[in-house]
Parts: sequence; C-alpha cells; structure tokens
Amino acid sequence: MKIVFMGTPDFASGILKALFEAGYEIAGVVTQPDRPKGRKKELVPSPVKEEALKIGCPILQPLKIRDEEAVKAVLELGADAIVVAAFGQIIPKAILEAPKYGCLNVHASLLPSYRGASPIQTALADGCAETGVTIMQMDEGLDTGDVISQAVVKIAPDETGGSLFDKLAAEGAALLIETLKAIEAGTAVRTPQPKESPTPYCRMLKKEQGRIDWTKPAKEIERLIRAMDPWPSAFTSLDGKTLKIWKAHVVKEEERAGSGDCGRIVRQDRKGIYVRCAEGILCLDEVQMEGRKRLMVSEFVKGYVIRNDRLG
Repeated sequence: MKIVFMGTPDFASGILKALFEAGYEIAGVVTQPDRPKGRKKELVPSPVKEEALKIGCPILQPLKIRDEEAVKAVLELGADAIVVAAFGQIIPKAILEAPKYGCLNVHASLLPSYRGASPIQTALADGCAETGVTIMQMDEGLDTGDVISQAVVKIAPDETGGSLFDKLAAEGAALLIETLKAIEAGTAVRTPQPKESPTPYCRMLKKEQGRIDWTKPAKEIERLIRAMDPWPSAFTSLDGKTLKIWKAHVVKEEERAGSGDCGRIVRQDRKGIYVRCAEGILCLDEVQMEGRKRLMVSEFVKGYVIRNDRLG
C-alpha cells in the first residue's frame, strides 16, 4: 500500500515512523511550514518533517492545503491511502476522496467524544478515568467520519498532558498498523458516528487557557495543572509576576472559601504553599517564577520572600 502521510507535531512523528518501520511505501509527507521559534526567531521544522528527512521521502509544506497547487501536488503523489494525524488544517474534499482507500485519521480520543484539536488536555481537565485512540475514515466534517477501530487507554491519577500524549501516540501507531492490514484484507468494519457529540468541541489550545481561576474547586485546578503540562502550562500571578505551577495536590476538598477569599495563601512551609480555592485547599508542590528556573517549593521558599498573600 502506497501511503501519503499528513501530520505536524510529535504525536504524528511517531506514527510516521511506525508506518515506515512496518514496511509501507511512504510516497510523500505533508506537514506545516517551518515556524520561527525562540528569541532569534530561527525557522524550526516540525517533528514530522524531521522524521521525514530521516526516512528520505518527498516533503510538501503548503501554507494552505486547500490551495489549488497544494491539492494538485498531493494528488500527484498517487497514494492508495492518506493517513492524517494532527495535521492542523482542514483537508479539502478533492484530497479526501482521491485515494483508493480514502483518508484515515488517527484521533486521540474515543470518538464521538472529544472531537477537535485538544482532546488529550480536555479529557484530563474533565477528570476522565480513561480515553483512547480512534482510527476514522475522514469526511468533510470535523472528526465526524465513520469509526474503523478504537483502543482504550487508562488515565493515571498523576497523568499529565505530556505523559498521556506519549501513551496515545504509541497506542495510535500500533492501532493504525493493525487497521491498515484489515483494510487491505477487506475485513475492516466502518461504524457511523452519531451526528451530535456527547462532549463539547475541543478547540485549539491557547496560552490563556492555562490561567488558573481560583474561584474553581481545588480538584478542578489540580486537573488543569496536569492537563496543561508541558504546554501551555498552568499559571497565575504572584507579586505582579507570572508564576507557573507544575505540580500540586488537594489537601482539603471539603473546605469552602468565603467571599473574596479565593486565591489567598493560607500558609506556607517547606512542603508547600497552601492556597484557598472555591472548594478545598490546593498545595503547590512545584513552581516556576517568571525569569527563574522550575523548583520544588521546598527550594523555592529558600530563595524567594512572598510579599503578597494572594495569587491571581
């Protein structure tokens, strides 16, 4: 089977590698253009491009996949199937319908739940006990195509966005190889999704989504902290500066804050900084003050004197 792969981040690069190692012919890779990063704004290739360079296959980086020239370039690769994993753009009908086996999407949720761009972080923030990966036959809708296969992944109590990302990427790669074999053998079963999703659409993550709202219950904030790790990271403000929070735990779920009391530091010691929330108290375990390195609170309090007893 001749495959064209479309993807951009780390989640997709591992899937591309698995396809190549499984012996599939990679006719070409389509990924986002190189982006400027860092203070020097140097152009950096996507993780998928880096993997494609190792494989040695043709690489396309259209600014807009819907442009006529981009569509023509993809179709000229002559794929039997196109595999899409976190590509980052809406794929036009002309590409979706061209290959013999169509376009297959590796999506990091158990569809129809958590359609959209940030299913991993959203499932964590919502407190799900499990999530998974879906291989879907793509159509013109947003993650609405027929489900071909799924694999369930348990979410650990200390799971972060990064660790769950790694689990789902590995599971997705293995599931894709199994699914492609079934498609070639003619044994794959396609199950239509319901029109409506049981969960809201997961929009693309933005930095502002990591801002902590101390009027939320402590258990919700703790989940947000794990979900936003490593990006965009959960943050608040302290003494007029940004304070990133990397690890925390709930110590008193039953306690409720009084009016205007949310975000107040009720005490601190070498084990943590204790912050009152709408419900419960959150103990901050690992933090990073603006312009400083990431530290356990036991080290942070040795070199920083907190002047304001309120966060946010």
